[in-house]
Amino acid sequence: MGSLADTYQLDDPNTGTINKQGFADYLAGMRQVVEGIRGKTDDPLLNLTEVVTQEEGGILTAWCSWAASGTPIQGSGLIKVGDQGVISERLFTTPSCPKHSQPWGSIRAPRISVPPAK
Repeated sequence: MGSLADTYQLDDPNTGTINKQGFADYLAGMRQVVEGIRGKTDDPLLNLTEVVTQEEGGILTAWCSWAASGTPIQGSGLIKVGDQGVISERLFTTPSCPKHSQPWGSIRAPRISVPPAK
């Protein structure tokens, strides 16, 4: 959690806004939901597409699609990163993604830089 900015906010359409202090519980809840659907496996929690990034004014904005393999849970995320760490994540889920009363969401993705078009 050290890479999250003190003002970090995660916006999840299923659970609302999560701050830095609530992120560990949120991620644990997500893991519990995923394992409840697919069982415990050695597979990664999430599979990610390539990450598209753009840097402007000292803020890196990243986007990727994600899916929890073996489940209908999938969507995309928009992540903002600054000098202080991850500032925000906004999740979007597909219509086939089940709604849960328990939290679930995204994890940090590797960054692949794509230079802006000139």
